[in-house]
Amino acid sequence: MSLQLVHQQADFVVLNKPSGLSFHSEFEAGLVALAEAQLGEKLYAVHRLDKGTSGLIILARSSEAAARFSALFASAGIDKWYLALSSGKAKKKQGWVKGDMVQARRSAWMLTTAQSNPAVSYFISAGLAEGGRRAYLVKPYTGKTHQVRVALKSVGAALLGDELYKGDSADRLYLHAYALRFQWEGQWIELVLPPTEGEAFQSSALAQQLATDWACPWLLNFPLLHLRAGLDATPSD
Repeated sequence: MSLQLVHQQADFVVLNKPSGLSFHSEFEAGLVALAEAQLGEKLYAVHRLDKGTSGLIILARSSEAAARFSALFASAGIDKWYLALSSGKAKKKQGWVKGDMVQARRSAWMLTTAQSNPAVSYFISAGLAEGGRRAYLVKPYTGKTHQVRVALKSVGAALLGDELYKGDSADRLYLHAYALRFQWEGQWIELVLPPTEGEAFQSSALAQQLATDWACPWLLNFPLLHLRAGLDATPSD
């Protein structure tokens, strides 16, 4: 499998992770191992994506760069936006989703009303003409396991293809790491990667939405959030 190289600098590379590829090697080579073989160098994980999630992933080229990225993620210095599709009818079309996450049955998580160490996300959405589906652009401000999936499930919009959270059946999990923005060596790195895998992601209405209103997520009116001391910002989706 050949991985798409989206961006590279001396300290890091950004790749397009395919849906269905494990991040770490299990029974076969995972993303990191494949990237190391393709690029011929040692690479260091600084955040991760679930197996079913596609899109932008950063790998550091040295342990020093990896430590700097870890500090950036911990201080909420890296902005991420995820693109998701759902055929469910959400309770609201945009807004905050906040709450502590606790483990439920199997490997699922659930959102609670407690706020001791909350998962915090904000989303906007747009209706699509094809199939009665809705597209969601989600910005997680913290980094809990399955955070985006649980956030949308909690508002009645389980992701298309997300069987764990009772989303409608589909050819893949419709969650894609769509955009990244952070500062590195005094330069703003701003990356956007529309999804290419998955029949439902090929919607002409979605393509129009991404090319116009959602082309630069950092220019949209996502609210600022000042993370309180001790709030978990470990990167994950």
